[in-house]
Amino acid sequence: MKVEIYDPAMCCSSGMCGPSIDPELLKINEAVLALQKQGVEVLRFNLAQQPGEFMANKKVADLLHKNGKNILPVTMVNGEVLITGEYPSYEDLCGKLGIKPLEKGRPMTLMT
Repeated sequence: MKVEIYDPAMCCSSGMCGPSIDPELLKINEAVLALQKQGVEVLRFNLAQQPGEFMANKKVADLLHKNGKNILPVTMVNGEVLITGEYPSYEDLCGKLGIKPLEKGRPMTLMT
């Protein structure tokens, strides 16, 4: 089971930096932590730091060429595009992966 998230250009790998955090980035980060806890391989790629990864994936490269950067983020599950232009919910990811969402013991992002 594998999830790949192709993020728009951000200042750091998760976008969880700076004075104000986008709530959508907080939610997807928590989803990533929960999925990893459940044994799912999750890879995230940041356009600003890893542009080669975007071009190496033909589906993502084609989406970018046809639609521009507004198509980001792109989330893929097991090699297939799940959603573009926004982040999926944790529950949507679990549904596509065929696993049950954690009800208890879900990791939370800690802000310092």
